[in-house]
Amino acid sequence: MYARAWEQERLDELTADIFGYNAVQLGMPQMDTLAANRMPNRWMTDTIDSSTSDQSDHSTEDQERRRVVMVHDYAELPFASQSLDLVVLPHVLEFAAEPHQVLREVERVLIPEGQVIICGFNPVSMWGGRQAFGRLTGAHFLPVDGEFISVPRLKDWLKLLNMEINRGHFGCYAPPCGTSQWLQRFDFLEQAGNRWWPYLGALYIVQAIKRVQGMRLVGRVLEQRSARVQRAVPAINQMKKNQTDEQS
Repeated sequence: MYARAWEQERLDELTADIFGYNAVQLGMPQMDTLAANRMPNRWMTDTIDSSTSDQSDHSTEDQERRRVVMVHDYAELPFASQSLDLVVLPHVLEFAAEPHQVLREVERVLIPEGQVIICGFNPVSMWGGRQAFGRLTGAHFLPVDGEFISVPRLKDWLKLLNMEINRGHFGCYAPPCGTSQWLQRFDFLEQAGNRWWPYLGALYIVQAIKRVQGMRLVGRVLEQRSARVQRAVPAINQMKKNQTDEQS
């Protein structure tokens, strides 16, 4: 709840100021990342494999209200190219078999100047260190099948897809604790971490914009040559020339 509350607050701030017509959240139906967004068409996209386990948490009425679209794989999204204004990925890339391909699909379905928001666990944090230690001991703090992606690596992927980073946030600086009581004791680290070691937060949120290069004309360019106009001779000069010829 500690991490989800921080993410929900940041996502509400980011999505409230993004306008358009079509917005989609990929995965993690436990959260409503588009709750503060005001686009007329908002969808929740979930995989078919995880839908059976989530049916107990979400009623049919709730799924219809949030307009849930079931897909087989996030690497093959059932949306037309350049049809979405906003795509939110809450912890999707780190649990995907081909995270870069998922980003390619997101770039495909986004309109020019469309935006993507990505949430992830920061491997360069106390939580990331705790997870690495858990892989050796078998006592995992976070889901074991997650492959956490660092922010510099994510920036490189986005740059290759002509995605420009617009905003970013780090948060959750408390140590990896399992109880809310211990988290409250380390509450003072939130402000201190945000000021003194901002890049070591357990979670990050990255917002990027799809940039499209300007169009160029390709092919043979024909040069238009200006027509040559014969220079006119003033009438007075022509008269002087005729008089000279007669005298001679």
